Amino acid sequence: MFFSVIVVGTIGYYFLLNVNIIDALYMTAITVATVGYREVGVMTPEAEIFTIFIIFWGVGTAGYAFTRGVVIFIEGGLGNLWRSRKMQTEISKLENHYILCGGGESGRVVVDEFLSKKVPFVIIEKDETLVNHYAERGLLVIEGDATEEEILEKAKIKHAKGLISALSKDVDNLFTVLTARQLNSEIYIISRSIDKSSPDKLKKAGANHTISSNEIGGKRMAALMLRPSVISFLDVITHIGDIEFALEDIIVNEKSDIVNKTIGELKIPESFGLIILAVKKNQDNFLTFNPGADVLLEKGDVFLVLGTDSQVCALKEYAKDNGERLPYCMY
Repeated sequence: MFFSVIVVGTIGYYFLLNVNIIDALYMTAITVATVGYREVGVMTPEAEIFTIFIIFWGVGTAGYAFTRGVVIFIEGGLGNLWRSRKMQTEISKLENHYILCGGGESGRVVVDEFLSKKVPFVIIEKDETLVNHYAERGLLVIEGDATEEEILEKAKIKHAKGLISALSKDVDNLFTVLTARQLNSEIYIISRSIDKSSPDKLKKAGANHTISSNEIGGKRMAALMLRPSVISFLDVITHIGDIEFALEDIIVNEKSDIVNKTIGELKIPESFGLIILAVKKNQDNFLTFNPGADVLLEKGDVFLVLGTDSQVCALKEYAKDNGERLPYCMY
């Protein structure tokens, strides 16, 4: 629109004032800018009416452009800057959090699980569309490549409890795991793997566990075909679908009334309606399945139970389970 004003004004003054192109352009510029310099030719009534038209057109166009520029700056640049600053401040306060590298299809599932468990986490994603998607949801997200030290340090990896590398390429997961392990030797790392040879390489690079979505998906489809009843039960205890049963681990806190009592004395199944599947003693690295009534529960012991969310929450409160976990402890 502004360019159109200049072109029309230059052509108009060229014919109305009978001047050369340079003078006509100069006349248009001082008219649009309203600076009030002298005219370059004799102003006829037609030229004066044309000048009034150019003034309103030029001032209106300039005003509209200025207004739109301010709006774009405030809503776009300034808004994004403010949102980025606020997000950086919140990320800088994170402690004992989780880092998710890759917010794609697998990452979305992880995000939903983290949100349902209300745990602190930050996402690293280099796709601008996904970054904006998570930012609009109010989630902490860093735009960048998770294989780079600088990006992992922005996510406060040295203060993080765990890291999930869910990138789409094994080589990216490998570099991410290797870099993360160098920056934090204590962090618990789970990595996605695609090729059959990747799990060993990822573990050598520093991953504690690897997950192959292709292998898990294939085994599940075969099991669903061959053992549908078993898979239906697994659906119940893994929250697949609308079923509300939960398989949870509960840690016995030293302040709980459970300490130094046997399962038989507590009568947990009768009192809470739960099923105790296994118990892990604090000093052991293995699970005792289907524990008997004479098993003594001590500080730090862990037992796995199956029940509804409300039943599990009630038992966690009774056990004084504060939610702290050591993911690197092997069952």
